[in-house]
Amino acid sequence: MKYFKYYEFDSPDVDGSGQMMDSDFLMMLEAAREIYGQPMRITSGFRTENYNEELKKRGYKASSKSSHLKGLAADIECTNSTDRYNLLDSLIKAGFNRIGIADTFIHVDNDLDKAPFLIWTY
Repeated sequence: MKYFKYYEFDSPDVDGSGQMMDSDFLMMLEAAREIYGQPMRITSGFRTENYNEELKKRGYKASSKSSHLKGLAADIECTNSTDRYNLLDSLIKAGFNRIGIADTFIHVDNDLDKAPFLIWTY
């Protein structure tokens, strides 16, 4: 990969788990990064089931059907309107069509088991 390292996608409880990320997802994210033209900070990539359960216990929205569990999703830090617009534009141009927008991050996935062409808010 040109822009990312696998460890950026590690579940916090298992070193090296970023290697479990789907290669097609990572290629699309690399394309989005190229279009975006600036660094992207991954705040959540691959998740183990244990870590996903821990997030639920802490009160976070962590679905038992989360695409993070399959290595098909990432949350990207984004805290201002201009970056949010540009990041969203880059993700769509790279082919992503499942995007969640929060105050501090943008979730993106390419999980083919879920409905396409959705944008939601947290």
